[in-house]
Amino acid sequence: MKYLEEYRNPAAAKALTEAILKKATRRWTVMEVCGGQTHSILKYGIDALLEGCIELVHGPGCPVCVTAAELIDKAVEIAGRPGAMLCSFGDMLRVPGNHGDLLRAKAAGGDVRVVYSPSDAVKLARDHPGRDVVFFAVGFETTAPAHALAVLEAERLDLRNFSILCSLVNVVPAMEAVLASPGSRVRGFLAPGHVTAVIGCQPYVPLTEKYHAPIVVTGFEPMDILQGILMLTAQLEEGRADVEIAYRRAVTPEGNPKALEMMAGVFRVVDRSWRGLGILPMSGLGLNSGYAAFDAEERFGRAALGEATPTVCIAGRVLQGLAKPPDCPAFGTLCTPEHPLGAPMVSTEGACAAYFHYRRREVERHGC
Repeated sequence: MKYLEEYRNPAAAKALTEAILKKATRRWTVMEVCGGQTHSILKYGIDALLEGCIELVHGPGCPVCVTAAELIDKAVEIAGRPGAMLCSFGDMLRVPGNHGDLLRAKAAGGDVRVVYSPSDAVKLARDHPGRDVVFFAVGFETTAPAHALAVLEAERLDLRNFSILCSLVNVVPAMEAVLASPGSRVRGFLAPGHVTAVIGCQPYVPLTEKYHAPIVVTGFEPMDILQGILMLTAQLEEGRADVEIAYRRAVTPEGNPKALEMMAGVFRVVDRSWRGLGILPMSGLGLNSGYAAFDAEERFGRAALGEATPTVCIAGRVLQGLAKPPDCPAFGTLCTPEHPLGAPMVSTEGACAAYFHYRRREVERHGC
């Protein structure tokens, strides 16, 4: 296939759906890791088409949704400092921390700027030498190379007024946390294509060996997802647990060696606190000691662990695949995209936002 519309072809989708239904002899529970995949699944009704044989649950693959509340609190604190400029992607502004969010910090007079790439923040630091410019670095391995490049560019320009508040995370430890979670029903994964384009397939192999859980790397269009589900179903039915690629137009087994080399030069692997999952060992990226001058927490103090504000929100269970958004008593009433209680209702990749946009009326009809 060469063109986008071919990846949304109804006849091809019907053929793949029928192949999956024919292949499955029992109902399998599988998790799509990426929030972009979640939105495609709900937008095109893939979960409803396969309801009789495949249950799709939604994983912690939205970086906005899993960013720890204490780091958001730290970003809010920095934004309120005289002379500081806090730069962030737009979807982070309404994510609640324990003590507010960046949108309220901006309304209170903090200098919070929406940027479209880390390099935009580097440019702001160059153009405003008298200001402390901090970029809120949120993302998986997909965006880590761009963050590394920004640090290297700041070093090259000797921008000592530039730093990053680092909340970068690695996807494989989160997948393992899901498999190891008590009550987990996940038997296999649809892995994120964009992350795998960077890291390659090898990091998934220990999961398949330890948990006997097959993993298929997929893209984000309906045909990509259905093809991935078909390959995953075949493995489950045959009792195999391999790593396979259903997204070869973007993903190679070895990943992107140049990106990995750049990441390894700038970042080190660290423990990281995940919203809804807790602290996961060796699940994040922090700056190497040689780049400590560009670490916002070295400059402004470490983010303090704090107790989460109690709410009826069950975002943690949603992110672990233990519940779905309509199971939450606040869904669509107390919690909406305009007034979110949890991060999955904020982000464009969040599962709660996907259900709100594509399934709200269906949920209301069933009285949920």
